[in-house]
Amino acid sequence: MFGSIGITELVLILVIVLIIFGAGKLPQLGEGLGKAIKGFKKSVHEADAIEAEAQAQAQAQLPATPQAQAAPPQTAAAPAEQQAAPPPPKA
Repeated sequence: MFGSIGITELVLILVIVLIIFGAGKLPQLGEGLGKAIKGFKKSVHEADAIEAEAQAQAQAQLPATPQAQAAPPQTAAAPAEQQAAPPPPKA
């Protein structure tokens, strides 16, 4: 998209910006734009850090929950009882 913009187009955009805002406002606009970009980058990096911390906490809690207690042990008689029961009547 920006590959087709040449020097002429950039000069024309700069002239239009100078006409609209004036030479005195350009440093303030540049400073505001720089602060906005810096704030955006900071928030992106903080979001990544928060997500990484949440994943680390999830990994730490995963081994703490015993998996053996989650599923009750089955005895050898349980599958035989299920096979011996007749199927329910069809309605």
